[in-house]
Amino acid sequence: MSASMSMSSTKPNNSFTLAADRLRELAASVDPGRFAGLLDPLLLPSTLARLQQSARLQARLAELLLGSKVDVSCADWDEDALLGHDPRRAALLAGSIWHARSILKLVSRHDLPILVQVIGAEAHAFAVRHLSSAVATTPTVDPEQLSRQVEYDGHACLGAWLEETSSLGRIRVLLRLPVGTAAESPTSEHRSAAGPLLSLVMAHLRTEAVGA
Repeated sequence: MSASMSMSSTKPNNSFTLAADRLRELAASVDPGRFAGLLDPLLLPSTLARLQQSARLQARLAELLLGSKVDVSCADWDEDALLGHDPRRAALLAGSIWHARSILKLVSRHDLPILVQVIGAEAHAFAVRHLSSAVATTPTVDPEQLSRQVEYDGHACLGAWLEETSSLGRIRVLLRLPVGTAAESPTSEHRSAAGPLLSLVMAHLRTEAVGA
């Protein structure tokens, strides 16, 4: 057999192996609730965890989740849009910038811990650092309401930003989130703001990756 024929015969196998590896990685990272809806909502979390971590089942589970949305055999498995980072974390960072004005004004010893408990100290500091890029102008003084708004608008911005990536790239990130977040239904307002906000978020995440 010639060298060229040998090389061409190994390419499909290499592609198949790469796709199978990516499917297993995808299955391992998916929010467990996605599998509950796919398989059986009555399955115990411990059972779902065992199925999700089963190397024998992971590729098949991922294919079931992707369904007809992506042709796995032809999929372009580029680098993860979020560099492998937790999408909820990215959403909270984006949402904190959106509501930075309200976050900065929340200084009460009673209110501030309530907010930080939900969005995290990182998102709080990120909001302060990027106050000039804030979007919301109407103040929110209730910490619980503000935390919900940060989560909602942050997820919606993430979803809008993902619309600019490939179909597979978008699905790979959304599947790591629970079903029903605002990332699945961004508005035109979020689409307008998503680019600048996520640019700041991604710059932050890339710096962290370089320093690791």
